[in-house]
Amino acid sequence: MNSQSELSDQVWRLIAGTSFVVVGFLTLALSLIRRRSRGALGLFWVGVWAAVYGIQGLNACPALISLLPRWLQECLPYSHAAINYLVLVIANMTFRELTRGPVRRFVSMVALVGLGIAAVGIWDFVFTGNENAMSRYNHLLAGSSLIVLVVFVSVPRLNELYGGFDLGAKSRALLVGAGLFGAEALYGNVGRFFNGDLDTRNLDDLGFAALLLSLGYVSMHRVYAGEMRLSSIENELSIARQLQFSILPTTTPELRNLRIAAVYEPMSAVAGDFYEFLPLDDQRAGFLVADVSGHGVPAALIASMIKLAVKSVAETASDPGRLLHRLREILSGELQGQFVSVAYLWIDTDARRARYSAAGHPPLLFWQAQDCALDRIASNGALIGVPVDGDFPVREITFSPGDRFVLYTDGVSEPENSAGEAFGDRKLEQLLHQERALPAAELSLQLLAQVRAWTPPPTPQPDDITILVIDVL
Repeated sequence: MNSQSELSDQVWRLIAGTSFVVVGFLTLALSLIRRRSRGALGLFWVGVWAAVYGIQGLNACPALISLLPRWLQECLPYSHAAINYLVLVIANMTFRELTRGPVRRFVSMVALVGLGIAAVGIWDFVFTGNENAMSRYNHLLAGSSLIVLVVFVSVPRLNELYGGFDLGAKSRALLVGAGLFGAEALYGNVGRFFNGDLDTRNLDDLGFAALLLSLGYVSMHRVYAGEMRLSSIENELSIARQLQFSILPTTTPELRNLRIAAVYEPMSAVAGDFYEFLPLDDQRAGFLVADVSGHGVPAALIASMIKLAVKSVAETASDPGRLLHRLREILSGELQGQFVSVAYLWIDTDARRARYSAAGHPPLLFWQAQDCALDRIASNGALIGVPVDGDFPVREITFSPGDRFVLYTDGVSEPENSAGEAFGDRKLEQLLHQERALPAAELSLQLLAQVRAWTPPPTPQPDDITILVIDVL
């Protein structure tokens, strides 16, 4: 009868352990597939917990152990001791992903203390062979932490006051699973504290299965909800991107004796760069490039504000200093601590004269074909948004056929290569010398390609890029 009972127990160990290991590895695989989703880390720890628990169950199956190679059998006691101590750490890391506020800090502290107990217990086992040197402390820590967690799961009011479990509408599922597991684990841990020979393995399996189902359900719901939110955000960003591109010029102005090319490459879905054309007639036009500090949606919103502000000051297009002064008056009170650099170039092809001014922007590059020379024109006032007054100095420029103007944002000059060297103004100037025969459209694309090639392939584009190339025919 006793042998039949032992056989029945081993069959249970084998079935239960294998089931938990399979479920654990499947859950781990799912967490890796969904690794970018909110809640995937919680799913990962659920998988680790299930797999480790299953391995521990298989460790207690002599029939299975007898089939293993001798060297592996000799390793099993160490595996058994390590899992006995580390399972508490894994459990608290799982609960950590479902909590917030003070309870999250409490669970983290329990995991840290549990790790310390595990280190001492495993160390003692390696040198003395005593697996239970720290077991009582481990069981006591597990039991006391379970009481706290079950109380927070059971009393929603405590969640509201102290920021406990972050479960939303799925708290009942965890309440049922944690209640069953908590009652069984509390009984087992407290019982083993007073009676080290108490055997609750079958109850442990049933309680853990209930908890595992509830944790898996809650974690999967969090992953699904996170993916739905991410999908919603991506849809909104797609719309925002379309709206932002709608505020940019759809074509370049048709001006006599000028060829104009523009490149606009956001680093993310939306950008803080902006450019605009202010044509007066077929011989005169203004060219504006702006760069908002920061990235993403806040910068894109300010770029939209710049669009409206530029339209309202279009009557000052022929006076760069006045135009920038007016922009500062309109925008300064609306920037919420952010800053805007602006470069503005006015060109009159009939008089063959240009006017340039800027607000904290990278210099205008002016290629003079007759002298085969490049001039860096830095006629700058303060950034828009800086709480200082002051004029925006204007530079008068005389140009000739074959000359070229290049306006750009710092997304062109600041990217770094694998050695940490910035692309820089010098590299940009070298390219303008080397590619001086290229027409405006091809040059602008070549500049973009060279900036991209400068950055190592795994590195994402570090900033928004805008380039305006204006050729005098």
